[in-house]
Formats: sequence, structure tokens, C-alpha cells
Amino acid sequence: MIARNSAEKLKKALGQHPVVLVNGARQTGKSTLVKHVAPDYTYITFDDLRFLSAAQSDPIGFIEGLKHPVILDEIQRVPELFLAIKYDVDKNRHPGRYLLTGSANPLLIPQLGDSLAGRMAIINLFPLSQGEIEGVKESFIDTIFDNRLPQAFDKLSTQELYSRLAKGGYPLVQQGDFESRESWFNGYITLLLQRDIKDLAHITGIAEFPRLLYLLATRTCNLMNSAEVSRTSGLSTSTLSRYLILLETIFLIHFLPAWSVNRGKRLVKSPKITLIDSALIGYLLGLDLQDPTTDSKILGSVLENFVVNELQKQLTWCRARANMFHYRTSNGIEVDLILENSAGKIVALEIKKSATVTAHDFKGLRHLMETEKDAFVQGIIVYTGTEYIPFGSRLCALPISALWA
Repeated sequence: MIARNSAEKLKKALGQHPVVLVNGARQTGKSTLVKHVAPDYTYITFDDLRFLSAAQSDPIGFIEGLKHPVILDEIQRVPELFLAIKYDVDKNRHPGRYLLTGSANPLLIPQLGDSLAGRMAIINLFPLSQGEIEGVKESFIDTIFDNRLPQAFDKLSTQELYSRLAKGGYPLVQQGDFESRESWFNGYITLLLQRDIKDLAHITGIAEFPRLLYLLATRTCNLMNSAEVSRTSGLSTSTLSRYLILLETIFLIHFLPAWSVNRGKRLVKSPKITLIDSALIGYLLGLDLQDPTTDSKILGSVLENFVVNELQKQLTWCRARANMFHYRTSNGIEVDLILENSAGKIVALEIKKSATVTAHDFKGLRHLMETEKDAFVQGIIVYTGTEYIPFGSRLCALPISALWA
């Protein structure tokens, strides 16, 4: 088993909370993780139709008959259990009583999230990070907020880097070739549509989802223009909005909000859209990301998505309580990523597909450094070269491999 960097956080949560939910997309390793951390727990999965039927027919009786502590895998398939679990833990607040896994975000399903408010710790699990694949617990985010920089990192060739993009982070995709990845993702998307989407919503037009996923993949790390996607997909704006919420709920897509000094404006500005995994984007677009003839613009977007994914994973275990944003002014000055911690300090990052960096590439970072002097910690260009390059006070270029140094 590949060691997961969230394991210690999970162990700590089980010692403090009566209910702990490990949340994330299907096939990211949730079941493997919970069985490893809690080997003595009773294990039940609701992908087993026997348990699914029993829990749906009598939720309270099912919970009362369990041997505790217990792992309930794929809990989103039986939303009726959330209230039954609430009643049980209100009578017995013993830590670690329930360890749940879910492939749908309860925070986006109000009746589920509200039922266990104050009783449940949530740990998000993404596909494998590059550090996890290498056996390293990354600390890039903590390091840069401590106003330091990684001191050592691998010098990846372009071929090695794009091999990482092509493999992504899903555990079962790591060892396969292009053809086997294609086959695996085909079955994966079919499973999500036929089971998880249908569990969450009664949808007659389920065949529209593959086309929508393709359109979103072509727009990854671009501003979300719902009107344009609605016209291109042929979906009404209300249907598109509903479908996007469903895809976000099962963790396939993520919205990166706009950053503004005025916090009230952040929800008004257009977000960027990202997908959960670079290999998934390659599958949806029918691309072998290791092929040197792949369109350069598409590769740039996939590379940016890859960096967003890696930092998103690190946020689940790092010390710094930070959130991610993108930045764009009305006159077109842009920064790909802003990390803002709970103290309001910001680290800004630009992602470049080029192996060379010039002073001109720091335009957006310099703008932020000058306009947000007190909040600005560092501005970093993450690029495909192999060397650390300083560009003056609080500005530098770092190889992408520094993210998992």
C-alpha cells in the first residue's frame, strides 16, 4: 500500500470525534486508507446490495444492530442513515464510533451536511499526490508561508514531467500504459454516471454528461462562462447549473474563485474551472499527454490544472490554513494562483510550460507585490526548467518538482 499523507490526520480525528468522514472521488483510495488506519473496525460497504437494501428498508434498525466501531463505506448511497447515526451518537459520544467514506460531498447536500453538524470531522482524500507516489510528505505550502523556499528538488526532464501528467494520481492508473488507462477511465466514467449520478438525482438525460465533461476538459483552468457552455452543449442554463453542481458534488470538477481585497466581491466574479486529475483530462480529450505533438496550448492548461491539483492535495494536511484563488483585474492583469492563509497573507504563483523565464513573466506578480505590500509573502513562477532563479526581493522561479521536494 502507498502511504497516504492524510493518515495521521485521520488517526487524530478518530480520537476526537464520534463520526469521521473520509470524503473524495471514487477510486482515490478511501477504502484502502480506512481499512489500514482502523483494521479492527467492522467493515460494511454499501456497494454490496445486501447491506444497501437492509439499510434503506430500516435505517434505525440497521444502525442499532451494528457492532461498533464500524466503517460504513460509500455512505452517500444511503442518505437515510445520516439521521439514524445522529440519534445514535447523541446517545453515545464515544470518539471513533463511526468511520464513514463517501464519494459525494455532504456539504453540497444540505440535508446531509446539516444532520451531523458538530458531530462529524471531514477529511478530504484526493488522488495520489506526487509526493505520495515518491514516498514523501510534501510541505511546499508551509515552507513558502514560513517565507522559505525548498532547498533541494529533482531535475525532471520534460519527458518525465509529461509522463507524470499522463499518469495523474488515481492509484490504479499508475502502472498502466496509454491503452490500459483509456480502458480504465472508460469504465470509471460509466460507473460514476450509472451509479453515483443516479443515486444523487433522477436524471433522464444522463447521456449528456460525457459531452459536458469533454467541453469542461477543453476549458480547464479558464474562466467559467456558463452562457457559452450552455450554448455549446445545448443545455439550458438551469440544467447546466444543476449538472455542474452534481459534478462538483462527486468531486470531478472544482471551482477556483476569484481573489479580491474586497471579500464581498469574490463570489460575484467568475471562477476558473478545474478537473480532479490530469490523466482524466487526457482521457476526456483523447490525448496521450506524453506525445510531443500534443497541442501546446492544451498542454499548458493541463499543466496548470496539475499544479492546482497538487496544491489542493497538500492543503488537506499542511499546517497553514489556506484557500486557493485566481486573480484577474479589469484591465487584464492576471495571476494563475493565489494562496491566502487565515491571517490574510498571500503567496502568488504563475505556472509556465516554458523551460525559460524572463522578467516580463513576473508582470502580474509584481503588480500584486506593489498593490498588496503588507499581505504579499512571495511571488513564484513554477516552470518546467530545472533551476531555482531569483528575480529580486520576494520573487523567484522554481521547477515544478519543488512542489513535492
